[in-house]
Amino acid sequence: MKDKRILYVSSEVVPYLPETEISSMSFEAPKMVNKQGGQIRIFMPRYGNINERRHQLHEVIRLSGINLVINDLDMPLIIKVASIPKERIQVYFIDNEEYFKRKATLTDENGKLFPDNDERAIFFAKGVIETVKKLNWSPDIIHVNGWLASLLPLYLKQFYKDEPLFTESKIVTSIYNQSFEGTLDKEMINKVKFDNIDEASIKLLEKPNYSNLMKIAIDHSDALIKGSSDLPKELEDHLGASDKPVLEYFPIEEFAEPYTEFYNTKVLN
Repeated sequence: MKDKRILYVSSEVVPYLPETEISSMSFEAPKMVNKQGGQIRIFMPRYGNINERRHQLHEVIRLSGINLVINDLDMPLIIKVASIPKERIQVYFIDNEEYFKRKATLTDENGKLFPDNDERAIFFAKGVIETVKKLNWSPDIIHVNGWLASLLPLYLKQFYKDEPLFTESKIVTSIYNQSFEGTLDKEMINKVKFDNIDEASIKLLEKPNYSNLMKIAIDHSDALIKGSSDLPKELEDHLGASDKPVLEYFPIEEFAEPYTEFYNTKVLN
């Protein structure tokens, strides 16, 4: 992976949030590429329960300051950055007072999904892409992890399809069984449609549940990875019908070689 540029976009990353399949792999995969001489960037949301002082987050003024339009509202984009100790890996945090100040990630203290998680997902996808544009950093691979990041492939392939920085970028999405109950806001489809995104490609958002979000990510990715050993049957079926390269599940102790080979032979070729 020497000199290859890989952008990791994840809903959660160790050590900023507790260990899960997603947060652990979102740390281990970039670390592996880093060791192989690749160039990496990691992006995640700046949830309010991330301790900024302990992790030494600081705002990057030159990257902050633009507004993203979400459902016809201007929402200021704030970019923060921190370094993972000992790894020499920088992590960029997408922040906004309205969406990410609350002291929790995706649910309230009763385990109920935040009602604006759909808008947070739209803001996160657009925020990552706008920041990478400001960095003027053209990734060879964009690797997406977690459902809050799942709109990124859709926005790259449609809203940003004419952006020259991403012309050669390949999108890989890892599919996990780390899901949520119920659905996001029923108006989500209209909020995405507001960005002139083709209605036929987001018909599944009429019912914005976990499986449908991930199916849209699958449909707009170039290659796919099974991030969990056991996936919901309808996602397994959708992966099987996708006619795209799919890497089978490998546990975290064994993933390095298969991931490297997959990146090199199935994604970059």
